[in-house]
Amino acid sequence: MTTETYRDAWGIPHLRASSARELARAQGRVTAHDRAWQLEVERHRAQGTSASFLGAEALSWDVFARRARLEDTARRCFAALEHRDPETTDWVRAYVDGVNEGLPAGARRAPEFARTGLAAGRWQPWTPLGVWLGTHILFAGFPAKLWREQAVRHLGPDAVGLFAADGPATAGSNGWLVTGDRTATGHALIAGDPHRFIEDPGVYQQIRLACPEFDVIGLAVPGVPGIAHFGHTGTAAWAITNAMADYQDLYRERLRRTGAGIESLSPDGTWHRATRHTETVHIAGEPPVEIEVVETPRGPVIAGGPEGLDAGDESRTGGAGGGPDPADGGAEALALRYPPRVTEDLGFSALLPLLRSRTVADIDRALDAWAEPVNVVQAADTAGGTLHRVAGRVPVRAQANRLHPVPAWEPGHEWQGTHETPYAHPATEDGIAVMANARGLATPLGVEFAPPHRAARIRALLDAGRAWTADGMPAVHTDTHLGSAAPLLDHLAALAGLTPAAAALRDRLLAWDRRMDADSTDAAAYAAVRGAVVRRLVAHPVFAPLTAPPAYPDVLLPWLALVPRIGHALEHLLRAEDLYGIDRAAAVRTALEEVAAAPPAAPWSATHRLAPWRALPTEPYTAADEPGLAGDHDCVLCTSAVPGLTDRAARGPAARYVWDLADRDNSRWVVPFGADGVPGAPHHRDQLPLWLEGELAPVVTDWTLLTPEPTDPTEPTTTDPTEESDD
Repeated sequence: MTTETYRDAWGIPHLRASSARELARAQGRVTAHDRAWQLEVERHRAQGTSASFLGAEALSWDVFARRARLEDTARRCFAALEHRDPETTDWVRAYVDGVNEGLPAGARRAPEFARTGLAAGRWQPWTPLGVWLGTHILFAGFPAKLWREQAVRHLGPDAVGLFAADGPATAGSNGWLVTGDRTATGHALIAGDPHRFIEDPGVYQQIRLACPEFDVIGLAVPGVPGIAHFGHTGTAAWAITNAMADYQDLYRERLRRTGAGIESLSPDGTWHRATRHTETVHIAGEPPVEIEVVETPRGPVIAGGPEGLDAGDESRTGGAGGGPDPADGGAEALALRYPPRVTEDLGFSALLPLLRSRTVADIDRALDAWAEPVNVVQAADTAGGTLHRVAGRVPVRAQANRLHPVPAWEPGHEWQGTHETPYAHPATEDGIAVMANARGLATPLGVEFAPPHRAARIRALLDAGRAWTADGMPAVHTDTHLGSAAPLLDHLAALAGLTPAAAALRDRLLAWDRRMDADSTDAAAYAAVRGAVVRRLVAHPVFAPLTAPPAYPDVLLPWLALVPRIGHALEHLLRAEDLYGIDRAAAVRTALEEVAAAPPAAPWSATHRLAPWRALPTEPYTAADEPGLAGDHDCVLCTSAVPGLTDRAARGPAARYVWDLADRDNSRWVVPFGADGVPGAPHHRDQLPLWLEGELAPVVTDWTLLTPEPTDPTEPTTTDPTEESDD
């Protein structure tokens, strides 16, 4: 069996092998060469062992990962996959073999290993499933149920609708399909950009995978074989966005400790044995922490325990929940029920069929095996076929389960099968289909969706043309019109009796073109007023009960923070007929006067800077080290800040792509940094200038235009393949 590795001008790997299995091995090996540090961070995060070298800041995640049973779930899913689909498990094993071959040399390239004293460990066959699960466990945003519960408790049921918006840690995306009727070539175009936390190294890996069975370009998730989310096989292409579906539940459990262990109160009114064991979490530079891992028939307990909701967590803050219930001896805890834990299926059986797809019908059949996360998918092929569907499994259960935590001891909250898959028939409307996390195809499956602004703006831009080309798509990717600006501007327009400075600023903002351009001082002024309004609303006494941090693990707290909730829902709060008696006009007036007294002199990009996540930040490091950005949360160019808290953008386009069905070599792609995860390497940040300007790198598939490198650029490990390690 032979494998060949080529690179294009951007260092993007193009792999060719004599079989799909050898190709998976080559993919694992080249990923370990390029992304060794990233792979090992993700492996440790899936295991709940990252604090052992990253320190106390990683403790909350590690405790959550262990209590949620992420690694155990990955093991179970792999065992079930091995029984159900041996071909895919053999393919996954080959990928893991390649990772293990490449890690030692890859780790020597990456300076973070020496900085932390971490040695490259060994991947197990189920590790890619653990990486996938760890990457997506928070995608459905189950912590939002805790926010809704608190908001309703303090503000009433209307709070659910008022604050429904794309949450502070929810992943979204733009995607659109233009059929041949609307393109210059007569063949379809698929384009878009996934919005995720911007990480360095990036969460997507540009790659090409070729063997006698298939030849596919696309965006892979480092640590997972194949190309799951965005791919082009030459005759068919697909892309996804987050469906914003609700498919995870939180149960309030009543637990009690007995001489035999721990029991949970079930809907039948009796106490049933829960499983339990203890684990030790090691923390770099600090004493280890012992945690109790408990699982009820509903699922793993992720917060609280037999001693109460604030027991057993790394967080010790007070708030919701409490200690033992004197009526029945039980104490409150939260259990998480998520589909892979129940079904033992992460949907990996879809991955090989996706690579082998030649038509949209092939893609459709492959996606029937998709499980996690739940996505909206668009696809097209060279024969003119199109597809627009949801992929993934959403359990059928009571409406209350979808809104907030439900009592485990009461009947009526069981899962009863799964929802039928929604399809769009026809797939497009006048040759166009748009997906941007707004209400639409997946509405029956979710609770909170993104505001409609991105979707509406993309549709309006595409409607303006009937001869689209791949070269025209970046203009859509980078559009900066802010559709959510209207409510605040309407409030400004209604103000009277302002000081001369405030009146001048008001008039300037009313004349503004509503574009969050990088060089716009008007955009900076608007953002400053918006932030000041948010801070005044947050400070109002009516919201005071929502400012105290509740007794939940730190990893869940971003969903419960008041400032992001008000900042992202500001347009709803300003448009509501009444907002709990708050004088919004006074809040807007005060905010305007404050900013008018010292208006921003610099453009929007001076404060709206990229804030990428790094497992091990570069030292010394300041915000000024990163580039300024255009865009905003509700722009098509979705570079999300948190109004009222910071202008820095931690989320944004984690990649951009254009798949051309007329000629795959006319396709385009880009990532925020580069193909190589090693700081200082030539291809570590070489795509950043393109990404900032909205430009795309060409996809090159002619092997003669690529640069070959040695078949095995790494040194295989001699570690015993049966050895397990938690290094």
